[in-house]
Amino acid sequence: MYTIGTAGHVDHGKSALVKALTGIDPDRLREEKERGMTIDLGFAWLRLPSGREISIVDVPGHERFVKNMLAGVGGIDLALLVVAADEGVMPQTREHLAILDLLRIKRGLVAITKVDLVDEEWLSLVTADVEDVLKGTVLAEAPIVTVSAKTREGLSQLLATLDDLLADTPPKRDIGRPRLAVDRVFTITGFGTVVTGTLIDGRFQVGQGVEIQPAGRQARIRGLQTHKQRVEVAMPGNRVAINLAVLSTSDLQRGDIVTIPGWLQPTQAIDVGLRLLPDARRPLPHNTLVAMHTGSAEVMAKVLLLDREELKPGETSWAQLRLAAPVAVVRGDLFVLRTPNETIGGGEIVEPHAKRHKRFQSEVLRSLSLLTRGSVQDLVQQSLEGRFPLELDQVVQRSGLPREQCLAILQELVQSGQVIPLDSYFLTENSWRVLAERVEAILGSYHQQHPLRLGMPKEEVRSRLALPSRAFNETVARLAREGRLVETDSKLRLVEHLPQFTTEQQEKVKQLLVLLAEHPHAPPSRQELEQQLSLEAEVIDSLIEQGKLVKVSDSLVFLPSALEKMKAEIVNYISNRGSVTVAEVRDMFKTSRKYALAIMEFLDEQKVTRRVGDERLLR
Repeated sequence: MYTIGTAGHVDHGKSALVKALTGIDPDRLREEKERGMTIDLGFAWLRLPSGREISIVDVPGHERFVKNMLAGVGGIDLALLVVAADEGVMPQTREHLAILDLLRIKRGLVAITKVDLVDEEWLSLVTADVEDVLKGTVLAEAPIVTVSAKTREGLSQLLATLDDLLADTPPKRDIGRPRLAVDRVFTITGFGTVVTGTLIDGRFQVGQGVEIQPAGRQARIRGLQTHKQRVEVAMPGNRVAINLAVLSTSDLQRGDIVTIPGWLQPTQAIDVGLRLLPDARRPLPHNTLVAMHTGSAEVMAKVLLLDREELKPGETSWAQLRLAAPVAVVRGDLFVLRTPNETIGGGEIVEPHAKRHKRFQSEVLRSLSLLTRGSVQDLVQQSLEGRFPLELDQVVQRSGLPREQCLAILQELVQSGQVIPLDSYFLTENSWRVLAERVEAILGSYHQQHPLRLGMPKEEVRSRLALPSRAFNETVARLAREGRLVETDSKLRLVEHLPQFTTEQQEKVKQLLVLLAEHPHAPPSRQELEQQLSLEAEVIDSLIEQGKLVKVSDSLVFLPSALEKMKAEIVNYISNRGSVTVAEVRDMFKTSRKYALAIMEFLDEQKVTRRVGDERLLR
């Protein structure tokens, strides 16, 4: 699931385009419909030609409602910048583009709308103007599609382009610490309080206890919806509606964070890396009061510049933001700063719980520079994030820390349960959970498809996981120690799985074993057994896996007891006479050459005997 956010000047056709694409009118407020202008956030969704489902956050374009736009654009995977062909690039086009730049929305496309109102020459001029404005921004390489919501011209191409851009867009990470920045709070009769937002960094499930920050209120998830469909589990990257038990709408507001209890603490002082936009109207002096937007929250903040008296347009600086009210943020979160009528800059949160600093201190500035890469613990954990377990040297390489320090931190994280060790590999607790669940899902699916097989070939499981052999073997070993699977003869199975024959199959198995006991040295072939008893081949394969039959050749199976007795007699014969021929084996057991040859070739493969000319010797 991916989330797309619109951006662009007022009345450039964002909402009309969303409605033409989805059939859903994102203007939900009566005032919006009366004025023909989006005031607050709107939401819609659709399924792309590839089958991908996407959510669309439609944001207002009017300058008076830019703060509402900022509440919706955080957490999106792709930006849809809308420019009307009859007006071209306008002030909010530039401001929204600057916001996308500050929030590092790296994927996007431009839709030039209302092409039915202009001629080709004018459209070419507008397209050239858009290309010029995009230069030097995060959307510099973004494709441009011309469309009309009224005539539906270009809509198919727009959907195909969205599909292409999302094909290589990585899914939202799941680090086991879900956060949902609330952008709407309302009540549904019969259900109670509902909040909506885009879920990041983890998953939620029905019945789960949650915490609402910065107030610290506790609640429980009564229900979850995505695209008006009930779900038991909501995954990161989804637009989610959460029905919260216990709390009322007066307990919640836009900007709150819904998360799991016990880890996210609010703050009123943050250290940041700050960039002033190149086209800001004036420098930013030390101690300026601004509005800070992060996630869906807006709070007044005083900017304390730590390395200069004022920040000039286009420059970057270390700064501390003193906040008028608490917010719940983490290191790496992005923010935007605005004056009453202008977006002026933004940046990244380096330290969410900042201490007071003396200005112009080289030690403070050096420490902040190091923190842009996170604390050493964060560095190690970030190095481990991903699907594959990593060896110590790989963690050292990714983190850039000394080997001894890296190992010490890993050991601390292992003791705290945040990192799971294999024999020579490490991975985060969340990555281990995901990997273990993936193994169990693969085995569970295999058992459903092949209920008579004892287990799934190990190599097939490894291939499905795309893990290196050693990492896979260590994964299997830990899962076996945890009692989650069983390894037998290069096959893996879930602990609770055992082959189960039907009543009819059990009766046929009894008949098969009687037939083989009656002809221990010359049993019927597999084909004859299957035909005579109307037996599925998979039943015989299951008996072989369970050790109740021994496969001597592709067409012959023997009872283990009969084969073991024949083997003992052949070994004894060779020990006394020095060798044995196929003809002698045939006479020994009063059988045919076919069976004697099959038995001797089997003993050769088992390294009991070896062939020299027409004779067999013991190895």
